[in-house]
Amino acid sequence: MKITLQLQLLPSSEQHARLRETMHAFNVACTWIAEYAYAQRCASKFQLQKQLYYEVRQRFGLSAQLAIRAIAKTVEAYKRDKSQQIAFRPDGAVVYDERILSFQGLEAVSLTTLHGREVIPIQMGYYQRVQFHRAQGQADLVLVDGDFYLLVTIDTPEEPPMVSERFLGVDLGIINLATDSDGNIYTGDQVEVVR
Repeated sequence: MKITLQLQLLPSSEQHARLRETMHAFNVACTWIAEYAYAQRCASKFQLQKQLYYEVRQRFGLSAQLAIRAIAKTVEAYKRDKSQQIAFRPDGAVVYDERILSFQGLEAVSLTTLHGREVIPIQMGYYQRVQFHRAQGQADLVLVDGDFYLLVTIDTPEEPPMVSERFLGVDLGIINLATDSDGNIYTGDQVEVVR
């Protein structure tokens, strides 16, 4: 079973501006790629990467891996619906993978921006700390009400189904409040006496 952990980033004002600038450039690039893909009727990651990789890097200033992630995000969006052109919000999620994101223990994260790597402190609760060792390699950088968060996917093992040897069925009613599968009848007589 997959669960998403939400980790809050605590960037300085300069880092916040750099993250926002990177997010905007990434999503503008995704929209530009989407326009090209729609015009060419092409939703193949391989083909789009071959045709647009260098231009995306040069035009939007993205690093190599951010350019690849922008193409992949656009292709994923077109997998859902190829009939209409897609546009991305300027503050849409940025998909980070292990090449452009690395955790510095449980205290900080290193993210690639338009200005190089930024080491940003993170904050997480007890549950996130306990589950963090199960984190997968990819995370989404999102902006919520002016605050940056990383949404990290973890894989949790499913609990085996519980097999019971005995069970008790209960039928609820109006005259008899409950009747169980063993044949016992529970009325409201005692409640009425007290009332």
